[in-house]
Amino acid sequence: MNKPIKQLVEYAIANGLIETEDRAYATNSLLAMLHISEYEDVDVEPAALEDILKKINDYAVKTGLIEEDSVVYRDLFDTAVMGVLTPRPSEVIRRFRELYRESPEKATNYFYKLSRDCDYIRTYRVAKDLKWTAPSEYGEIDITINLSKPEKDPKAIAAAKLMPQSGYPKCLLCHENEGYAGNVRHPARQNLRMIPFKMAGSDWYLQYSPYVYYNEHCIALSGSHTPMKIDRSSFAKLLNFVEQFPHYFIGSNADLPIVGGSILAHDHMQGGRYTFAMAKAPYEKMLTFAGFGDVEAGIVRWPMSVIRLRGTEKERLVALADKILHAWRAYSDPAAFVYAETDGEPHNTITPIARCRDGKFELDLVLRNNITTEEHPLGVFHPHAAYHNIKKENIGLIEVMGLAVLPSRLKAEIEQMADAILSGRDFADTPSIEKHKAWYEAFRDNYTFNAGNVRDILKKEIGITFTHVLEDAGVFKCTEEGRAAFLRFVDAVNA
Repeated sequence: MNKPIKQLVEYAIANGLIETEDRAYATNSLLAMLHISEYEDVDVEPAALEDILKKINDYAVKTGLIEEDSVVYRDLFDTAVMGVLTPRPSEVIRRFRELYRESPEKATNYFYKLSRDCDYIRTYRVAKDLKWTAPSEYGEIDITINLSKPEKDPKAIAAAKLMPQSGYPKCLLCHENEGYAGNVRHPARQNLRMIPFKMAGSDWYLQYSPYVYYNEHCIALSGSHTPMKIDRSSFAKLLNFVEQFPHYFIGSNADLPIVGGSILAHDHMQGGRYTFAMAKAPYEKMLTFAGFGDVEAGIVRWPMSVIRLRGTEKERLVALADKILHAWRAYSDPAAFVYAETDGEPHNTITPIARCRDGKFELDLVLRNNITTEEHPLGVFHPHAAYHNIKKENIGLIEVMGLAVLPSRLKAEIEQMADAILSGRDFADTPSIEKHKAWYEAFRDNYTFNAGNVRDILKKEIGITFTHVLEDAGVFKCTEEGRAAFLRFVDAVNA
């Protein structure tokens, strides 16, 4: 093990995780983790981090340091290994703040690089994700099939069921995850680092997503374990964030089930350095709100129902956004199947997104409604059943902005569909793609398929389907009737 240990230590020095003076200390820390008492310094060539960690994990499996040879247990072990080489939180915070004084961009560049170099973001897994763009009448839609989040094996699932319940950390977004060793139920986080900062006077932390759905995908999380809630302070926080980090956008998932994110128990937001199709979408119709002549406002040409506010004064955008939110929470329009509540259950909320652009603050307010019916038990304004073969999950913040995060099963299913099309087999003959049969037959006659184009056509049609999914999720449809209903709501705000 002399060679991989030396390679890992040299990797850490080369990428600034440790200093040259830390070489002996880091080497001995790794030897202790591996229960090795002898070591001989050797000459090594640089190697890819993935290859180095594989050799270390293989040794740990062979010697019984890893309980089961599976991705879950390997991840737990090599995260602990990288935790030895990741700078202490106080060092990271100090360096971030030093660089922030030079520029916010320098600070986030450092922090993002660190999160990749210490293997919190496993770049070699992220690189396996399938990504493409698809044209739509609303602009170029981003599509990703995420393959970087490992699936648990049966033994790990069984072990997790036998573990006693634990309340520490309370959830995956709590600050107490920083440095946590993890278990089969909870990922290891020894190499996670967070930056404390203030948003509108409250304590928050900044970290990066380990799965990086887009460039510099960051997460801002509340310092306290409090539920998601969209209110006036949410708008103030979002705009304060982009004031501090003007090269990033930030948005929040809605605070109700179905139209919210996967974690509603802990208040958090997601941002990064990326321009989504929704941000590029122009105004479709300018609006005027009484008492807010200084705030530019309009309906955005987008399949979901978006009001965009622009101005130089944050407080004015916050005040108007709060007025729109209060009006929307209480708004019903049976002709558009919009009900503020049924049987005491509230349905209306907002997915807000903030950015700085051309010297002005910009706030997009996406109107959401989570009502369900017998015909649409998962949600009326949710992907309809005809598209569940492609996307069945909730439409959260990232999808709202125009990036489809699709299930990993689609990678294999695209290949299986391509093979069936080229060989002339019926989709019904292959259980895993039988669900795609009606979907495929709807566009089959529009193309002449061959080995060179079949996959591109399938990807194009997946993009078209995701556009329809966004249209399903839009409360006021992009039709004459739907836009008239949208303007009735605007009138209600002004009433």
